[in-house]
Amino acid sequence: MDFFKAQNHRASEPFQHTQLSHAYSNMVSCIEHPAGGYKKIFESCEELAEPIPAHVTGVIPAWLNGSLLRLGPGLFEIGDEPFYHLFDGQALMHKFDLKNGKVTYYRRFLRTDAYVRAMTEKRIVITEFGTTAYPDPCKNIFSRFFTYFQGIEVTDNCLVNVYPIGEDFYACTETNFITKVNPDTLETVKKVDLCNYLSINGATAHPHIEQDGTVYNIGNCFGKNMSLAYNIIKIPPAQKDKSDPIEKSKVVVQFPSSERFKPSYVHSFGKTENYFVFIETPIKINLLKFLSLWSIMGTNYMDCFETNDKMGTWFHLATKHPGEYIDYKFRTSTFSVFHHINCYEDQGFIVVDLCTWKGYDFVYNYLYLANLKQNWEEVKKAAMRAPQPEVRRYVLPLDIYREEPGKNLISLPYTTATAVLRSDGTIWLEPEVLFSAPRQAFEFPQINYSKYSGKDYTFAYGLGLNHFIPDRICKLNVKSKETWVWDEPDSYPSEPLFVQNPDAQNEDDGVLLTIVVNPGASKHPAYLLILNARDLTEIARAEVDVIIPVTLHGMYKA
Repeated sequence: MDFFKAQNHRASEPFQHTQLSHAYSNMVSCIEHPAGGYKKIFESCEELAEPIPAHVTGVIPAWLNGSLLRLGPGLFEIGDEPFYHLFDGQALMHKFDLKNGKVTYYRRFLRTDAYVRAMTEKRIVITEFGTTAYPDPCKNIFSRFFTYFQGIEVTDNCLVNVYPIGEDFYACTETNFITKVNPDTLETVKKVDLCNYLSINGATAHPHIEQDGTVYNIGNCFGKNMSLAYNIIKIPPAQKDKSDPIEKSKVVVQFPSSERFKPSYVHSFGKTENYFVFIETPIKINLLKFLSLWSIMGTNYMDCFETNDKMGTWFHLATKHPGEYIDYKFRTSTFSVFHHINCYEDQGFIVVDLCTWKGYDFVYNYLYLANLKQNWEEVKKAAMRAPQPEVRRYVLPLDIYREEPGKNLISLPYTTATAVLRSDGTIWLEPEVLFSAPRQAFEFPQINYSKYSGKDYTFAYGLGLNHFIPDRICKLNVKSKETWVWDEPDSYPSEPLFVQNPDAQNEDDGVLLTIVVNPGASKHPAYLLILNARDLTEIARAEVDVIIPVTLHGMYKA
């Protein structure tokens, strides 16, 4: 079905906010933001001494009793030293508690080494993703010189996500450090170095978690002959003897790297019931630059990225039980990917749904705070130069010899995605486009994860980015390409998290939880929004009297 002929819906709201909703079709935002209210979500805030009550409009479902935990940057400068990139600000953990129809909101900064030392010294002490830390200017020249040559100090600023390991909860970024937190008090418990247990240089902030609590993740590592590789790691569920599951972590399988000293940037990966899917993009980390110039010239993480404009994009496949690499050379035209939506097996094929960005330009180049905090017309101009987003479906054949070379290997009747074995042994992949519109991204995707992760599914939920500014919540039927949208003017939501109704009969029986900021509101400038996942109509909102800065990812704890 042609996407632009598919049926679309705007969520109509049952409360006083109905007149503010904006109608449009094809999941493309028509809202303009000339007032620049979005700038407020990139400003520092203070933590709270105690939880504050929220004003609830509507009726919260009786079964919805739990906590929405979110992470993101909350401190965008230390004294007069600014952080430059979206992923630099100091980690702030947020919590909306829902109990018996009432809601409270609380937030605290994580007491990471990066935060504590910055507060103590009143300056940026540890280099972040796009901001370089320099030696203390109060030291003499010899002390500063010695500091430069002490080596790389990796940040523990865990501002990206939070997830369970055993009976504990850990905030994470993309380095080797994770931070154990108390999900009730938001207190920082301890810092954990994964390198003490596993052969990885870092791990993504998007692990896969199975029903029994087993955690899978991926990170780059040193493989054979000191070449780079990528390891899938496994952390077992809670132990009967109450020991730490991290101590029993192990490597499951290893993927090779296309370049010996330049691993690709990895933000997430795919997992079906029996396979792992890893996508190697042309966004590379120049490891030699990382190891050498970092200490000498004051380099940060962003400075170490480069692109290989000749390799295209590679798909890698491995079995899960046992963990074995499948040496098929899946290739396609160049794109980068940060978030997998879902992937599953069907009749000898693996279906992989992704939020992609066309070309080899690095999207993170456009996420500097100076870009995001520009006036609206300048934000739009910058987005015109950036890679263009597209939701795509790729299909990988498990039997690459089922047809003659040159013929389409994909026989699934519901997709136009193709795979062709070429004479050089590569399998060329062409996608089916599930959604595409200029400078309009369906990103930060979510599904009914507990029931449909790694399985055939129908619905995906996402955050709509309008020229990189989040201004709507979207739902996509990946089979029919039917869409639903919620939005309001001058309102900036976060990634929507799906929570299933305990009496669910259908895949989309549940609610979406998202934090919305409305900086222009005379009161209650932020709120927790609860949407019906079936049609994105509003069920309730819980408003608070404080601005909430941008959050990246999080989880619902029942």
